[in-house]
Amino acid sequence: RDVLGRGRTGSGKTVAFALPLVSRLAGLAPGSSRVSRRANRPTGLVLAPTRELATQIDRTVAPLAKAAGLNTTVIFGGVSQKHQEKALANGVDIVVACPGRLEDLIKQGLLTLDDVRVTVLDEADHMADMGFLPVVTRILSKTPQGSQRLLFSATLDNGVDVLVKKFLKDPVLHSADNAQAAVTTMDHQVLVTHADDKQALIEALASGTGRRMMFTRTKYRAKKMAKKL
Repeated sequence: RDVLGRGRTGSGKTVAFALPLVSRLAGLAPGSSRVSRRANRPTGLVLAPTRELATQIDRTVAPLAKAAGLNTTVIFGGVSQKHQEKALANGVDIVVACPGRLEDLIKQGLLTLDDVRVTVLDEADHMADMGFLPVVTRILSKTPQGSQRLLFSATLDNGVDVLVKKFLKDPVLHSADNAQAAVTTMDHQVLVTHADDKQALIEALASGTGRRMMFTRTKYRAKKMAKKL
């Protein structure tokens, strides 16, 4: 059955889809069979909106796959594709990828999705926010009809519902929390300050014994702030 899953980050959904994904492709699940590894023709596909999430997912999937005799590779943009080409050519069972680079490799004839048996779309709502849905639609259209598809999203807004209607057939719904559930583990504060006072405020926020993460609009600003701090 296709699956429509809903849950916030940290709800454990990566392991929730990784275990059955590996089980099916390794022929361990009831009614499943193992397919021989072939160059440039993965049998499992996981799509993620960012390279950070793709890498994080692979860190969870890879050891499970290895234990079952399968292998994985990560595909994302912003780096040379030579290593990715080599991994695909050597044969890979599960590809964890960002949509943009994956489509580039498909267009170059370096990858085909004809043998994909299970496709996982993680954080579909974030993909929608980042404008990836047209690319995702084209990619999903290249996976075989009748293959299993699992879509995970915190919401069904911004076109995610269109993906569900087009690509998921009578999906089973799994929800880790209510669709309107509020985040209870985080406080949000907005501080408005004059430009002349901003540096002092930044220093105050950065001070203390706990760990802090600070985000800036540009790479230049981040380097400048780090140097000052």
